[in-house]
Amino acid sequence: MKMIAWVASALVALLAITMFVIPEVSAATEDSTTDVVSSVFIFLCTMLVFIMSPAIALFYGGMLRKQSMTSIIAQCIGVMAVSGVVWWAVGYSLALTGDGPLVGGLDALFGSGLSLTGEDGGIPSYEYMLFQGTFALLTACIVFGATAERVRYSAILVFMALWSLAVYAPMAHMVWGGGLIHSLAEVGLPNVDFAGGTVVHICSGVSGLAAAIAIGGRSGRISKGRSHNVPLMFIGCAALWVGWFGFNCGSAGSFNDIAVLAGVNTFVASCVSTVVWIVVQYLHVGRVSVTGLCAGVLAGLVGITPGCGYVEPWAAVPIGAVAAVVCYFGIIFMRGRSGIDDALDVMGVHGFGGIWGAISVGIFATASYAGYGGLIEGSVNLFAGQVVSVVITMVYCFVVSFVIMKAIDYVLRNAGSRKGAALTESEQMIGADTIEHGEPSYLM
Repeated sequence: MKMIAWVASALVALLAITMFVIPEVSAATEDSTTDVVSSVFIFLCTMLVFIMSPAIALFYGGMLRKQSMTSIIAQCIGVMAVSGVVWWAVGYSLALTGDGPLVGGLDALFGSGLSLTGEDGGIPSYEYMLFQGTFALLTACIVFGATAERVRYSAILVFMALWSLAVYAPMAHMVWGGGLIHSLAEVGLPNVDFAGGTVVHICSGVSGLAAAIAIGGRSGRISKGRSHNVPLMFIGCAALWVGWFGFNCGSAGSFNDIAVLAGVNTFVASCVSTVVWIVVQYLHVGRVSVTGLCAGVLAGLVGITPGCGYVEPWAAVPIGAVAAVVCYFGIIFMRGRSGIDDALDVMGVHGFGGIWGAISVGIFATASYAGYGGLIEGSVNLFAGQVVSVVITMVYCFVVSFVIMKAIDYVLRNAGSRKGAALTESEQMIGADTIEHGEPSYLM
């Protein structure tokens, strides 16, 4: 409770600061050059991406024990709120303004300087901040799946507040804000990420992995890998599948031919990946599960995300197919030989899928779309740049996320309760719904 009180006090202090940092907002005028069609399109995409975060709660919750459903919903709402405040107040400015190698500037604190009108026929900067904010929320919500059923609510909220500042904002800046990874092009290592292969998926997968290692696994007496509510899981997956079109198409920045290309590639890759997953799982275990089908859908979506606006539709076929195989065996490895309790296959799907997706851009990218050609066009530079960007992303996200979670665990263990970031074995057996929230999802 002391940790929650600390977070609340920090947020109140943050809001108080806004009284001294009053944003200057440019209002709409008759001479506005806003591209109205694109603005409406991006706003609709923003809403599609926003609904993906609550969908994560349904998808994750359905995959866990019934004793953990409420806790996943609570984590989702809390993480969305905390990450949203951080993004609006500081994160956007650090990520997408300024020209530092790791983080940007402080020019847009609390939305300062953002406009309600577009410039040069574009969309309003406030709208762009909102669209990118939904990415920040979704990435944070993906991460906590790795620590499900044993992380304390106070710990995950503090972790996500610090993580949003120290991991997500720097990653977004390094890739999309002209920072370190983007600047590798100056030394012959160009790299591109259309909708978040590195910033969202590798970042969330590796961060979740680091957090899971930092707090340890669930009690050995907990039944793992069994979904308690398959229909609920499917509803969450379906919402994610639909929302992903806003995620990828909206990353074009306007309603244009690239947005359509991204949509086509998203459609093809997700369908191909699911079909390949069906074949692989049937050959491997002799049956096909709905949990597996949902993972197959997400594998294709993750795999195509970094290149959906950079490759021809035919390339979405091998990208989706390989994504299914990589994620299928990645999940098996994580659940078996790795010895790491990645509760909801965050590394297995988003980590491994994102790695393949980023590398696939270096193979299949078309210069007319990406600005650089991949291996299929006889160029090695983009492929090398993509590999280097993957390595930097993995190292940075793992190290910083691990340190943050370990620091939180240390503070909690030395606080009055003498309990760490993870629930005790007996608390895990009772369930986080009851222990953390006093509100079971099911009364029978």
